[in-house]
Amino acid sequence: MTFRIDFASERKRRCGDCQLCCKLLPVRSLAKLAGQHCSHQRHHKGCAAYARLAHVSPECRLWSCRWLTGDDTADLSRPDRSHYVIDIMPDFVTTIDNATGARVDYEVVQIWVDPGYPEAHRDPGLRAWLVRQRKLGLVRYSDTRGFVICPPNLSETGEWIERHSDMKVKSHNLAEVVAALTERNV
Repeated sequence: MTFRIDFASERKRRCGDCQLCCKLLPVRSLAKLAGQHCSHQRHHKGCAAYARLAHVSPECRLWSCRWLTGDDTADLSRPDRSHYVIDIMPDFVTTIDNATGARVDYEVVQIWVDPGYPEAHRDPGLRAWLVRQRKLGLVRYSDTRGFVICPPNLSETGEWIERHSDMKVKSHNLAEVVAALTERNV
């Protein structure tokens, strides 16, 4: 699989006043946990360290949300209005049928949800996007709280499936997080 990162500055959309990623996503280089406001964030002004971001936080310099970069999200609201941020970096989870040993790989997308709006993942636009993309969603509220949602077109029942867990996850490795969440609920 080939993954292309486009660093072009000419984008159709702009962040504007939206700074939800600065609150919701963890940033290792800044020792910032998910759900904490970034110390460089300035209300309605953006990042105070943006000009030197490559040195301050390389992750932030390279990262963009799916709404900002993806043409496939045209029907979704800006993250600060929808109360969730979709990560553009793909990850994969492998499920194993306990009876047959059959393995299936699914692309998983992280959806960082503002804990103040815990039901934001039920947005019909987001759910329709997951169906069109044929992707599982990993709904994240923090570094340790999250669950997997499976669209009807990927489930055996033809219905939305949510796999919740009370497990405390300490890893930032998405594959480990999803595997732990799904394995516990099989």
